[in-house]
This record gives sequence, structure tokens and C-alpha cells, in this order.
Amino acid sequence: MKKIVQFSLLIFGIMCYTTINMQAQDTKAVKWYTWEEAVKANETNPKKFYVDVYTDWCGWCKVMDKKTFTDPSVAAYLNEHFYPIKLNAEQKGDINFQGNVFKWVEGGRRGVHTLAYSLLEGKMSYPSFVFLNEKYERIMISPGYKEPKDLMPELKYAVEELYSKNVDFNQYIQQQKSGDK
Repeated sequence: MKKIVQFSLLIFGIMCYTTINMQAQDTKAVKWYTWEEAVKANETNPKKFYVDVYTDWCGWCKVMDKKTFTDPSVAAYLNEHFYPIKLNAEQKGDINFQGNVFKWVEGGRRGVHTLAYSLLEGKMSYPSFVFLNEKYERIMISPGYKEPKDLMPELKYAVEELYSKNVDFNQYIQQQKSGDK
């Protein structure tokens, strides 16, 4: 009987620890939106958009999900300043936006969603990230895998609206890198 009680207490302790740990991780996680959810939220609380254009087969997209987007500083910054959106570039579902219906179209190996194609100006590489302002105007496209230290300057560039102050993005990134040394 004593062993059963000890075992029960051990299981209960593990469950409590796991629950608390998962709740702590949830507060550090990026809150991803669908396109529709972000557009609706922007109606009452305007923010910039960070669109992660990915595919299910993209290995580097998965690495970013595991390493970059789980970084507490990246997650907190994205959640505070953006509506982070996951957009599968090969999704089959339609997206209605500003009087347009964006659809999946057949082509290539797997086809492409026309919203992803439009956002990336037809330059389909994964992962790619699109920054939009509160009025859905493109700020910039950023292709390729990013470590947290590489993503944070991009996020700050968009949030600080340096693009509208004619600050060259590449010079800004170089200044950030040289300041890190």
C-alpha cells in the first residue's frame, strides 16, 4: 500500500510539474494567427504583420519553428508588435481579403497559393517572411533561415519604421552586426 501511495504522489508531482512547465512555455511561445484572424484583430487593434510563408516539406522552416520562434525574446517581440501569421504557400483553402479571393492553383510539383505568390512577388523560396504595415502595405520580404540574433534586427527595423525614414536596410543590418561585436 505504501508503494502505491508513493507512486501516486510521484505521478501527481510529475503531472503538476509538466502542467506548470507547459503553461510557462505557452507564455513564451509565438501566438500564431491565421490570415483571417489577424485581419479581424487588426480592425480593433492595428499592428504590423509578420507573415511566415512556409511549406510542410521545408526542412529549414521546421528548424526555425524549433529554434528561432521558440526563443523567448523573439516570441515576446513578435507577440507584442506584430500579428504573426503562418501561411502555408501550398494550402488548398481559399482566403478572402479586400474583395479578392486568393486560391491554390496547380503548377509545378505541388501548386501554390496565390496569396503567398502575391506576397512574395512570385519569388517562391522557403522559408520567407513578409512584413506588412497596419494598412497591409509591404514593408519588406526577407527570404531564408534566420537565427534569433539575425531575426531581431529585422523585426526592430520594421517596428521602428526605419524603412519610412529612408534608412537602408542592408546598412542598418551591417551596423547592427558591427555593434554586436
